[in-house]
Formats: sequence, structure tokens, C-alpha cells
Amino acid sequence: MTYEESVLRLQAIVTELEGDRLPLAQALALFEEGIARLREATTALSEADTRVQQLVESIDGSLAVADQRS
Repeated sequence: MTYEESVLRLQAIVTELEGDRLPLAQALALFEEGIARLREATTALSEADTRVQQLVESIDGSLAVADQRS
């Protein structure tokens, strides 16, 4: 699932959980799915952050990949 798909599913889960007509077992299952989608989204964001941090802008404005050993 992509980051965007995870966020959309999380929004749908929150909407469902905000209602008052879910049986406890179904609410718990949705909560567990929400935690899984949140972990997926967090991982995707972390990976994107790492990639962004690897880019270094040179004085002339060009971009290069940073040396990970520094």
C-alpha cells in the first residue's frame, strides 16, 4: 500500500470509529488495522526523509547525493 493509500484508509477508519454503531469486536479490528496502516505510513515517511537528507545542494545550485560515511 502506498503512503497516500495508507493515509486515505486511516481517514476512513477514523470516520468509522467515530460512529457509535460499531460492535466492539469490529471496532477493535478497525483499530488494529489503523495501527498497521499508521506503521506503514510512518515507515514510508521515514524512508522519504532519509532520501531527502541524502541530497545536498552545491553552491552552484546543483544537487548531489551526500556521502553517507560523513
